[in-house]
Amino acid sequence: MAQINPSMLSADFSRLAEEARAVEGADWLHIDVMDNHFVPNLTLGLPVVESLRKATDIPLDCHLMIEDPDRWAPAYAEAGAGSVTFHAEAAAAPVRLARELRAKGARASMALKPATPIEPYEDLLPELDMLLVMTVEPGFGGQAFLDIMLPKIRRTRRLIERHGLSLWLQVDGGVSAETIERCAEAGADVFVAGSAVYGAQDPAAAVRALRERAERALAPAPRAD
Repeated sequence: MAQINPSMLSADFSRLAEEARAVEGADWLHIDVMDNHFVPNLTLGLPVVESLRKATDIPLDCHLMIEDPDRWAPAYAEAGAGSVTFHAEAAAAPVRLARELRAKGARASMALKPATPIEPYEDLLPELDMLLVMTVEPGFGGQAFLDIMLPKIRRTRRLIERHGLSLWLQVDGGVSAETIERCAEAGADVFVAGSAVYGAQDPAAAVRALRERAERALAPAPRAD
């Protein structure tokens, strides 16, 4: 089943609680945390996550684009994030960090930048609940989808299946009505969408439409009897 996670990076920061309510029916709210070091942008942090947790029943999916996630990521689980994503390129001890996040009650997720291959991390997959393949360079919303990431999504899906894992495969960056079906066909099942949702006149309807497109692409082809 496809999951749609609207990205708050594309929401109006001055009224985040209202923007959370505007996407009723979303599976998760995607919170991009940037520190102006790992990526060249500065966004939301722990206090906003704590406030949003009180303002919405939609679970929070925190994507940490920060240096030293080994130190900072557990605090996001403690703040109420249901899923916490750290970057493979930034984590010093990803297995230990994933286990700590799980111990604190959050789903453990690891993200890969576009140039980072999945294969060196194959042995880590059983330690994770989700793997995020970035389909743009992290740091800014509104970027164009990178089609060259589709083979990487396919390779990741094959590795997940080879190990018999129930690991979610998330994509983030340029996901829209024009690209979501390609991502789903390649093997993704969790989709972060920013401007495609919050740029729509009816964000909740946009969430529903994106889910329908993704589920259509994920549906098995009819058997030819």
